[in-house]
Order: sequence, then structure tokens, then C-alpha cells
Amino acid sequence: MESRGDTFEDRNAAPGEGPQMSEMSGLFVVKPESVTATKGKDIAFVAKVDSSTLTRKPVMKWLKGKWLDLSSKAGKHLQFKESYDRNTKIYTYEMSIIKVVDGDAGGYRCEVTAKDKCDSCAFEVSVQAAQEDQPDNILEAFKRSGDGDEDAGELDFSVLLKKRKEKKLGEPKEEVDVWEILKAAKPCDYEKIAFQYGITDLRGMLKMLKKMKAESKKSDAFLKKLDSAYSVDKGKKIQLSVEVADPNAEIKWLKNGQEIKPSAKYVFESVGNKRTLTINKCNLSDDAAYECVIGEEKCFTEVSVKEPPVTITKLLDDVHTVVGEKVEFEVEVSEEGASVKWMKDGVELNRDTKGSKYRFKKDGKKHVLIITEATKEDMGMYHVFTTGGESKAELEVEDKELEVLQSIADLTLKAAEQAVFKCEVSDENVTGKWFKDGVEVQPSDRIKIAHIGRTHKLTIDDVKPSDAGDYTFVPDGYALSLSAKLNFLEIKIEYVPRQDPPKIHLDASGSGNKNVITVVAGNRLRFDVEVTGEPAPAVCWMRGDQVVSEAEGRVRVETRKTVSSFVIEGAERGDEGPYAITVANPAGEDKAELFVKIVDVPDPPENVECTSVSEDSAFIAWEPPSFDGGVPVKGYLMERKKVNSSRWTRLNFDVYESTTYEAKKMIEGVFYEMRVFAVNGIGISQPSGSSKPFMPIAPTSEPTRLGVEDVTDSTCALKWRPPEKIGAGGIDGYIIEYCTEGSDHWVQANEEPVGNNQYRVKGLPAGEKMLFRVFAVNVAGRSPPATLSQAVTIREIVENPKIRVPRNLRSKLITTVGEKVNLVIPFQGKPRPIVTWFKDGVLLEDKTVGTRTSEVDSILFIRTAERKHSGTYTLSVQIDNMADSANIDIQVVDKPGPPINVHVTDVWGFNAALEWKPPKDDGNCEIIGYTIQKCDLKTKEWFMVYEHNRRPSCTVSDLVMGNEYSFRVFSENICGLSDDPGNSKNTAVIGKAGLIYQPKPYKEKDMSRSPKFTAPLVDRSVIAGYTTAISCAVRGNPKPKIMWMKNNMTIEGDPKFLMQNNQGVLTLNIRKASLFDGGRYSCRAVNELGADEVECRLEVRVLQEKAEETRK
Repeated sequence: MESRGDTFEDRNAAPGEGPQMSEMSGLFVVKPESVTATKGKDIAFVAKVDSSTLTRKPVMKWLKGKWLDLSSKAGKHLQFKESYDRNTKIYTYEMSIIKVVDGDAGGYRCEVTAKDKCDSCAFEVSVQAAQEDQPDNILEAFKRSGDGDEDAGELDFSVLLKKRKEKKLGEPKEEVDVWEILKAAKPCDYEKIAFQYGITDLRGMLKMLKKMKAESKKSDAFLKKLDSAYSVDKGKKIQLSVEVADPNAEIKWLKNGQEIKPSAKYVFESVGNKRTLTINKCNLSDDAAYECVIGEEKCFTEVSVKEPPVTITKLLDDVHTVVGEKVEFEVEVSEEGASVKWMKDGVELNRDTKGSKYRFKKDGKKHVLIITEATKEDMGMYHVFTTGGESKAELEVEDKELEVLQSIADLTLKAAEQAVFKCEVSDENVTGKWFKDGVEVQPSDRIKIAHIGRTHKLTIDDVKPSDAGDYTFVPDGYALSLSAKLNFLEIKIEYVPRQDPPKIHLDASGSGNKNVITVVAGNRLRFDVEVTGEPAPAVCWMRGDQVVSEAEGRVRVETRKTVSSFVIEGAERGDEGPYAITVANPAGEDKAELFVKIVDVPDPPENVECTSVSEDSAFIAWEPPSFDGGVPVKGYLMERKKVNSSRWTRLNFDVYESTTYEAKKMIEGVFYEMRVFAVNGIGISQPSGSSKPFMPIAPTSEPTRLGVEDVTDSTCALKWRPPEKIGAGGIDGYIIEYCTEGSDHWVQANEEPVGNNQYRVKGLPAGEKMLFRVFAVNVAGRSPPATLSQAVTIREIVENPKIRVPRNLRSKLITTVGEKVNLVIPFQGKPRPIVTWFKDGVLLEDKTVGTRTSEVDSILFIRTAERKHSGTYTLSVQIDNMADSANIDIQVVDKPGPPINVHVTDVWGFNAALEWKPPKDDGNCEIIGYTIQKCDLKTKEWFMVYEHNRRPSCTVSDLVMGNEYSFRVFSENICGLSDDPGNSKNTAVIGKAGLIYQPKPYKEKDMSRSPKFTAPLVDRSVIAGYTTAISCAVRGNPKPKIMWMKNNMTIEGDPKFLMQNNQGVLTLNIRKASLFDGGRYSCRAVNELGADEVECRLEVRVLQEKAEETRK
């Protein structure tokens, strides 16, 4: 890690001093270093993390001290930045401190976590004042305040307290702090010290020294001040406590300089000398500076409110759009009002980025990034970050293509009729120009040009022969033109005799077949047929056998003088079919047949499914629509979406002709759905049904370390290790296949995938050489196979029986009664041998002794051992006439019984001789010794005489004259001493002839007395966080009542204090003492004859303060 700043110096710390770098798991590529920053300057720390071995993005935290998360303090003073290099896969994290202040000094730590891996690094920041040149002569540092001569004003010694750098002229001089010397010296030595260091103004020196001593005095109003800082989670409560010297003193609580009034949120408590401010349901507004005021004295603290991490509940969706469209990225978080950070390709986005292109919107828990008009430059990966998560989505922008929704059609009109050319395009903002035979059409009273929404219209009133020609509409900005022809129909008047047969004049211009009329479904069809004849013929339209009526309706016939019009309003597929028109008059009849063809958008494609997947792509297949709309299908459009999303993303804008498609740029491990649209000359169909959800994943790599574990005459046992690369799809199991050597016909051995890493293939032909291979299977399919390098011959392997007795069972196994016995004896032999157990040469039939045998070992187990289980156990394994056996000796032992016939055989002087006999029950093992004890019949207390005495006799010496003694003996074996002793039948009396003691009459002494402390309490100074105790001793009769007090208040029922009284020695234990536990403690003893009291002072110090005193 590296650090940089405008002005700082490297810290040269001696071994054992300064912060130490943590030895962690090695995620950091570069770590920050401890620095000394100059006050008012900027400083930055950079950390780099290698993510090449990580499965997910690492999370970085910057901390100050042990608990303060600096992410909650981000702003103008603290700034954080993050970037990612795709080539090196290295994340770079930067923390900048703008204009360093004294409060920024202290220990810092950065922590990075990624799933089950973590790393940490500690560093320290020291703050120094800006360097100034100091005078070399100490006398020049004394300046007087105010104007006037050299003796006017007050002497200012503050410059002596600043850190100075001496110029290296000759040999370096040792710096001396004159004020520390003066504060430690006696008043009688002040003048001598002032003369030694060149101080001429002795009066000013004394005044400054008095002021410094006054500042160093401890507070008189506070016994315990507020801690320097507190931390609390948002929504929790916190208590700020102080101890005051005067229990009756009035205090004030202030927040950011404003006095706090009691309320439901702020609760004031006063118990003895303790004053407490409780802040309930802390929020971000409670993150402030607090102070407690008593008179003129104050103490300060700072409360930091930590917010819970904000998580993302709805992820971003990929967006596929065209140039000029509005784009919205929407994300939903877990907290209302939470702040999020938007980034594009590692660059943070804000309102100042690229002018007004980006807009940000908040709606409760929803956050939206809006791009007003998308361009090609906006393509890329967009990230959104919260304090507890992140999401990303890709924006793809393609050039906008203009789509023609309705083209203009040819017109054939007569004089004075109205010509209307109309077309419709996909973009309502597109303008264009109309041309006639290559010349732009200008609007006039007779010619009108209109643009309404997506529709462009050219209207020509009172059509003239000069209006005939080719008309073209050209959209502005697109290489596209729409053309149609206006045909002028001249009417010639000829003389027709009165008797003229009827004639049907069909006009099918513009269609490929004059007998076929094509209409788009939903459009209006009006087919005008000119009918001539004299007299006027009768017209009849028919569809099959049904006559089309002239009444009002969706399908009707309208008749004028010489024109019969066939009208279909809103054409439907059912209107398609053959139609006939018949005209008749007295002069004859005429008939014409027509076919109305209804064309429409196609039906949706069918059976959309995912046929295969890979790591970041999937192959999709579908069937063409069952109805193509009467027009050949040009191709298909595809869309996809994530399963939990509601937004579909278009995958192609150009028509795709095939019925299979490879969808790319997908995220492995995420479920997707696909749908398909069919496109023909009329338009786009409705979407198909969504495919079944599928996940882009890749098959695993091949299994590793495939080998043969066992072979018989018809089976082969295989074992292997899992693949090195598994991926998001995991492993569903394994498929095993085999084939004969020289053949390529592989046979699957298991119907269902097996979950274990071993499998026995059965039913193999004996004597054949077989090849085996194993596939790993998951939802993506089979992995590449792991294949044995050599063929395996299927045949039984004969192996002589052999028992392999473990080393610890080759000697006698000794266990105690009640313990569990579990012996595992491995053996070998093929085919599987017959295993038999014997005890002491007889077949083992004891139901309390169990056996269990497998192919490779046999187990003998006894749940609760008893002495009857002792003996020689024999394991026999046999294959046909070959056998092997092994013996295991088991000895179950117990404690022995007591010695018998213990008696005193002789007494002389101060000695006594004892004898006894060994116990009847030796516990099934050898007696290794005896333990002898003696008892004075006066005190009835037993004392040890001998231990581990090997013989059944002993001599007891140093007995007290005039006492009578009894003796007892314990027997001992490897299990220990016997539970019961053997007691002596007689006693030993140590007497002296001719000496008779005449005791005086006993007069009971009155022991009543008032309590008196024989050992007082002693003042103590302890370290906070450690358990401590204060003790004293008292005597009195009757037994006095003991009361412990702190600051004259009785200590009762507090689990923090433990009071003990051991025969007059009184102890008060204080568990894990804190600053609050400091104060004056007293112990009072009271009985009916009087009372006595002792006291002491307990000072509790913080370990950090001790370290500061050591440095001073």
C-alpha cells in the first residue's frame, strides 16, 4: 500500500515503537504506511487489493481506533474513492483527509473482506504544526506583549514550548525543556536556574510558572469526566455519565453549544454523585459534540451515530436502447432516504458530470439514474453502491432506425376528386419533404401538407390532369423514400344505345393479380366497381351462397349510379375468401369473381426453449408461427429478462431469419427467460410465451486422479477426486462408462448420477481388459471425461490371510472396570476370509462382548468392562485351508480391598510397631504399596505417616507422650488406593511412669469486646479493566455486622462487588474496575458493644494514560 500527501515525513520508529503492521492473509498488494502530516495540508492513503483469486468483489472499510467506521464521516473533510483495473484485476481504494487538523491524529485501520477471506492493515497519523525558523539563542525567544520599551508588557514564554529544530553548527546541542526543570525544582533554586539558562525577567518567569501549575491541577468539580468519544448504533440508546464532587451541584448538558432540556428523548438521572444523560432512539441528528457544565468547569465528548449497512433489495436491469432515447436505471434499497453512489466504468457520476445529461431521482426506497438522451458515448457498465451492497447493469446503445408503419399507395382518380397520400413512420419527431417527379411540392390553396404525430399527409383538392405523376416522401436525415403514383382517369362520353348489355369494369391496378384483393387486417376495404349497361343493371354481391346485403353493417354494399362499392369495415381473418358480383338487365348479364385476401401480423412463435448453455451465453430455439399472417415471415426479434425483473431487453434490432439464436453477454449463475416476436411485411407479432427459466453455466472440468481401488472376477471399484473447476452450476453427480479394450462402444454403468467419489462397476466379463471413464454432470451437461490410461484386467486377486495386530495390542491391554473397550484388528486376504473369535481357546459366546467384521478389519467391543472379561482373546481368519490367528490379552483391573488384621504389635518409648495382612481382593493386579495414617484420640484428626510402604508392617515414630493413638492402613494398586481402610484393632498409648498431671480448675474468660480493626484499608491505584480487591481485618465478640460503603453509600445487591469474610479477614472484590469505580471506600463493623470504621481511596487509571506518562 502507498500513501501520498502535500507535506509529510516518513516516521522513523525504533523497534518496538509505533504501530506494527498486521500479518494477515495477503489480500493487500500495497498497504498504507504511518505518516506525520502537517496541520492544514492534505494527505491521502491508497490501498490496493488483488481480486484474481476472489469469487466476489471485496468490501473495504476504513476505521479509526477500534470501532469508528469512517464511511459515516464522508464529506468535505474525509473523501473516499474506489477504482478497478480489468486487466490486472486490482481494486484501488483511496482515503483523503482534506486540511488535516489536530483531531485527525491517532491510529487507523483498513479492513478488506471477501466471503471467507479477510486482511487488515494498521497505520498511524501524527499531526505537527507548520515549521517555523526559531532563534538559536533562547534569550531571543522572550518577547513582551504590547508596545513600549524593552521592560514594558508581560513576558511571553510560549515560544519556548514549541518544537524547534537547531541548525547543525559544529556539534549538535541537546534540547532542554526549561519549564519542566522549573516545575520539578524547589522555589529556592528558581534564581539559580534562571541565571544558568539566561532568563533575565525573573518576575515574568514566576508569573508564567504559576499559571502553568494552575492549569495542570485536576478538576475540583468532577471526580470522573466524560470519555473522549462514544459510539452508538442508529435507533439504539446511549448513556453519558459523569461523577461530581458535590452531590448537590447543579449541572447543565449542552449539545453543540445549545442547552438540552429533559424530554422523552433526553432523560436526566441523578444518583448520589453520579449524573447521567440518556439519549433514546439515536438518529443522525444526535451525532454531535456534547458537554457537561458545572459552574465554570466543563467536560466534553463526541457521540458518533453509526448507521446500519444499506442493502440493495432490487437489482439494476440491463438496458438496450437506441440513440436519442431516454434511459432510466432504477434500484431499490432497504432504507428510505439512504444515500447511494452511481459510477460508470469506475468514474463517479453526479449532477456536475457532463452538464445536465445525468439526473438523479429519489422516491422513498427507490433511486433512479436518468439519462435524458442516450448517445453512443453512454455505453458501458453502470454501478450503484450502498454501504452494504452494490449492483451493476450494462447499457447498450444502437443507432436509431426509422421504421415504416404504413407506406403511401397508388391512386387512380377522376377530375375534381380529392387525392390523399398518407404514410406513417415510427418516430413522431421526424420531418420530411414531398416531391412530384423529383420536384419539391410547395403547399398552396389546393395542395396541403400535414404532419400529425407519426402520420405525414399530402392532400390535393380538385385533381387535374396535370397532377398525375410520381409522388415521393423523403424523411429528413434518413436514406429512405416512399413513392406512389397518381393516375388521372379521363371520362369519355360516348353515345350508347338504350339496349346495352351490362358490363363490369374491374380496376385492380397496384396488385399482382387483378382478381385478388389484399387488405391488412383491421383496415377498411372499399372496392369500387364500375358497372355499365342500359338500362341500369341490377347489382348483386355474393360470398358463396350468401348474398351481401346493402344494409348498414360491417360488410356491406354501397351503390351509386354507375359504381357499386364493396365495403368491409375493420377487416378480419374470417372475411377472407371468394366473392362474386353479378349484374343483369334486360339486355343480358355479366359476372366477375374476386378473392379477398386478409393479411395480418403473424402469430407468436411457438415452443421457445433453451437448448444449451455455456458460461455466459445460451442457445435458444423455437418453432415458426402457426399462421404467418398471409405474408411470408421475414424473421424474428428476441428479448430476454432476468427472472426476478420486470424489464425485457431487446437483443437484436435487425430481423434475424433463423429459428435458433445464441444469446451472449449473460451473467453466469443468474436465471433468465426469453421470448420471441415474428416479423412479416405487415408488422410485428405479439410476443411468444416466455421460455422456461434457464441459467448460463458451463460444465465442470474433468474429474481428477481417477484410479482403481479393487478388482474381482466380475467387478471393479473406481475412485476419483472432484474437478478442479466446478463453476456456479455445482455438481449433480458422476456418470461412469466402460468398454472393452479395442472397442469404441461405451456402456453406461449407472442409470442415475452418483454423488460419491467412488463406484463399483458390476457385471463385468471375467478375464477381459476393460477401459473406464468418468464424467461430472450438472445442469449444463457432462464435463470432459477422465479416462484410465491403461486397461484393467477383470480377475479375482488371491491373497493369503494375514492379521496385522496394532503395536499397542501386541502387549497385554490393561483397562479398569467400567471403561469401554474398542479394539480394531485389520487383516488382509482375498477372497474375503472367514473370521472367528475365541476366548481362552473356547468359541466366544459372551453376549456382553460384541464383534463386527468388515472386508478389511474386525472389531471387538465391550461397552462396560468387568473383571470377568479378562483373558486371552484369539482372532482367526481362514481362506480354504489357509489360516492365520493372533492373540490379544486383556486384563480388567479394579481398586483393591482393605488390608486385614491390622494391629499394634509393640509400643516402646515414642514408637509403635504395626503389622497387617494383604487384602483378600487385590483388584486383579499386584499390590504396589500401602498408605498408613495415625489419629490422636483427643483431636480425632488423621495425619499421614507413610505412603507407598511396600511391606505389610511398619514402625511409627515421634509419637507424643501422654497421647493414645489409633491407626489405619489403605492398600494400593495401579488403580489407586482402596476405598476403605483397614483399622487397627488396638491402640498405642504413649505414657511415662510416675508422672501425673494435676490440671487447675478451668475458669472461662469473658471474650466480649467491641469491634476493632487490626489491619486497616490501604489506598490503591489500579488499572481499568482488571479485577481488584481491598482487604482489612477486624476482631470483636459477638461477631460484628460488616457494612461496605462507597462515597458514604452502602454497597448492596450489586453483582459487580463480591464481599467475603474469612475469620475476621474482610475482602471486597471489584470485578473489572472502570473509571466509575474510583472513589472513597469504607468498611464499618458494628456489634452491641460498639462500632469501628476504616476507609481508603481507590484510584482507577486507564492504560493509555499510563503509556502517555511513560512517554513524558
